Amino acid sequence: MEIIERIRQQLAENPVILYMKGSPAFPQCGFSARAVQILEQCGADYAYVNIFEDPELRENLKTYSQWPTYPQLYIGGELVGGCDIMIELWEQGELQRLLTATRPTN
Repeated sequence: MEIIERIRQQLAENPVILYMKGSPAFPQCGFSARAVQILEQCGADYAYVNIFEDPELRENLKTYSQWPTYPQLYIGGELVGGCDIMIELWEQGELQRLLTATRPTN
């Protein structure tokens, strides 16, 4: 269960986190590239995890989230979904609202 605790810790420590193939600077699939573009267009401050660098996490996150594909976006510790859902929420303006809710107020 160590990997599940690591996933929970990542979610707790990062208000917005994208589990993706590759990195924002070098996405390794079109869906991950599109997810990064959407987050950048929203001006999101986000963390990312390259699932190719951690095979144990890659396999166990699918079970944890009950979501079979990558990328996976989490906001406030909750799974938002993959690229298609991100696109839909972004087009509706809902993703921007969710991301704004995670920003600290000064």
